[in-house]
Amino acid sequence: MARRLKKRAANPVVMGAAALLATLLVVLPGCATSNAIGLARQACVHVNRSLVLYEHSRTEDGAHATADANAAMNQLREGLPDAATAAGEDGQFQGLMTTLAESARIPESNLVNALQDQCQSVGS
Repeated sequence: MARRLKKRAANPVVMGAAALLATLLVVLPGCATSNAIGLARQACVHVNRSLVLYEHSRTEDGAHATADANAAMNQLREGLPDAATAAGEDGQFQGLMTTLAESARIPESNLVNALQDQCQSVGS
């Protein structure tokens, strides 16, 4: 005995969502570079805040130095999602994303020059 499959009518909400997704996939790539630059600049806002905090941490003592160093690292981590999205949309931002990702393993003191150069090239 063969089982019969019931035919269902296509759900209009699902069909509408699929059509919208298809349209976005066609239209949005043209906006990618402009969007990538904005995201990279936003990541660099976090980088610049981090660099200021990092410099403060080097001139302070004790708990203030530790707090500023931690805040500086947090700023780098907050910039990573924007940098990653920018790199996904435009390969020229791969270096920025990679440097921010490395901040989890490498001391900020070793990343300062690269971060400054990468954000200077973004124009932030």
